[in-house]
Amino acid sequence: MSLEIKPILSSSIWEDYFQEVPLNEKTFLSSWNWGEFNQKMGDKIWRLGLYQNSKLSGTAQIIKIKARRGTFLFLPHSPHLKNWSHWPKLLEEIRKIARQEKAAFIRLSPCLPRLPQNLKIFQKTGFRPSPIHTHAEYTWNLDLKPDPETILKNMRKTTRYCIRKAQKEGVTVTYSSNPQNIEVYLSLQKETVARHGYVPFSKKFLRTQLETFAKDAQAALFIAHYQKQPLAAALVMFWQGSSFYHHGSSSLSHPKLQAPYLLQWEIILEAQRRGCTLHNFWGISESDNPHHPWAGLTLFKKGFGGSAYPILHSQDLPLSLLYWPTWIIERLRRTKRHL
Repeated sequence: MSLEIKPILSSSIWEDYFQEVPLNEKTFLSSWNWGEFNQKMGDKIWRLGLYQNSKLSGTAQIIKIKARRGTFLFLPHSPHLKNWSHWPKLLEEIRKIARQEKAAFIRLSPCLPRLPQNLKIFQKTGFRPSPIHTHAEYTWNLDLKPDPETILKNMRKTTRYCIRKAQKEGVTVTYSSNPQNIEVYLSLQKETVARHGYVPFSKKFLRTQLETFAKDAQAALFIAHYQKQPLAAALVMFWQGSSFYHHGSSSLSHPKLQAPYLLQWEIILEAQRRGCTLHNFWGISESDNPHHPWAGLTLFKKGFGGSAYPILHSQDLPLSLLYWPTWIIERLRRTKRHL
């Protein structure tokens, strides 16, 4: 048996490999276009392929992150391997890149189920739990294979009521890949940030993400209107049989119209039209604590039916003493946010 690590320079080779990966073990963060997006944002990336007997058997997409507190390599929802006994071989190459780029640590968030045997894969190679979560690590997923009426029937009663009320009151939903519509999203984002106090995404970040994925029909911006006034918006990704509710924002104008519920329902219907069999609502709270920062969002998402899917918590491999200031800062930040 021969193992070889080579860069992957073809999007078709990359995307074809992921056709064989189960839906729950990949997200758009694993896609070729996520790497393209990060490059357009000014980040350096690497795409590695692990070949067993000349056949592609694993991938790793690596992003160099330059933060105030130091440089590190990040692998979002990566790596993917058909045989995890080959992980040390792939890690050896990632460590070489880390040395060349003077990275203080390697952080990865593999899209694997949160099981003890999966955690041991990384513990055995020196990794430790990250002080914070990265991206979504506890998602809410909805099976899209049933017909729309069945999906409606399986929803929480109040969710069905809110969808029908929005329809009755004249709320309409449109979607487009036109990057100019990001302005609408940004105006709604300002209201959402004022209510919840999180750090907003920049115009460049959102526009670049939409443009990068939309060129391959993998993204659309959905907007709910009432009498031409935008009330809610969502940036949705479509990739390899799944849809992802990635970014959302809303206004408190006309709250009784329940526009976000109809918006989400129209996203689900469009995902089915595109042949998706799974809708990923992205992150939710792992507890039912009503005081959790995500409590309201979690209740909203769960109302559409579905099930939770916990993935492995992100893992860090410290490479220098510069890792520990980062660990302290991120740990304090997590405590402050009550996460």
